[in-house]
Amino acid sequence: MKLIIPMAGRGTRLRPHSLTTPKPLLPVAGPMLLERIVYTFVTSLNRKITDIAFVLGDFGVDVEFQLGEMARRFGAKPAFYHQDQALGTAHAVNCAAPSLTGEVIVAFADTLFRTSGPVDLEGADSVIWLKKVDDPSRFGVAVLENNRITRFVEKPDEPVSDLAIIGVYYFREGERLQRELQYLMDNDIRGHKNEFDLTDAIDRLLQQNAMFRSAGVDEWLDFGTIPAWLSSTASVLDRQEPQKFDDDAFSGTRIISPSHIGSNVRISDSVIGPYASIGDGCTITGSKIRNSIVREKAVIEDSELDHSTIGISAVVRSCRQEIHIGDHSVVGDTA
Repeated sequence: MKLIIPMAGRGTRLRPHSLTTPKPLLPVAGPMLLERIVYTFVTSLNRKITDIAFVLGDFGVDVEFQLGEMARRFGAKPAFYHQDQALGTAHAVNCAAPSLTGEVIVAFADTLFRTSGPVDLEGADSVIWLKKVDDPSRFGVAVLENNRITRFVEKPDEPVSDLAIIGVYYFREGERLQRELQYLMDNDIRGHKNEFDLTDAIDRLLQQNAMFRSAGVDEWLDFGTIPAWLSSTASVLDRQEPQKFDDDAFSGTRIISPSHIGSNVRISDSVIGPYASIGDGCTITGSKIRNSIVREKAVIEDSELDHSTIGISAVVRSCRQEIHIGDHSVVGDTA
């Protein structure tokens, strides 16, 4: 089975961090978001993921190298495609047209979810992952009758369904999907925001009597903004096995669970947690950090951080407020 991951968006609401790191590569209590997404499929499907196709923006060769290494860790072959213009979700998926063959999963790279058990793909032309939501008008929704999807509605004004489409789709024949994607573009059929919408291609398959079933989702986490990144990281920490440390691992320091501490981290005379995620190679002295994400190789001294995000190799000294700073930034005394 092939896994198609469109991830060309710039993630502007996660700046300054997304200025240097694409959103799907940002850490979530250690592993990057995209790695957690792939792991979810590896553990919840009764199919082996043999290929992973990434649809990228202008991210550079370093990002492709990281993604290729990640795919190979899961025993999958990587492929790379590029979306040069943001023309919509259908256009993004169609950029990976050569990989749209046989069984495929399409998963947009900002969707981390959890199911209570394996997902059954048998006997369906397509399976759409759905989550019940309080405000369906914010989402594309599916109308479900006897576990069969009969209709799709994009951001409904009327309450036709409270089952939101979370951005994960299975297709038994990727070729059928690709033909409908190409049909939209060949006939300039645009939808929401004057873009080519994947929902329109799926609706065409439904009108051709394709059998659509649903897969339920227990938890659906958002990573679109900095507050969402923080709160969703906290949710992940809540359900992870707590880390264990030797009593003398960090001098004069208290670690409050749930928290994540990366490798080669030096901490002294500090209180870390709860809900702190500390990246590899950080140095923290005389500080209190909670509800915060500190990325790799950052240095924190004499500070109290809450609901803050600190970039790679950033330096923070004598700071006692919520802050959000990018990579290699310096806050506080530079002497």
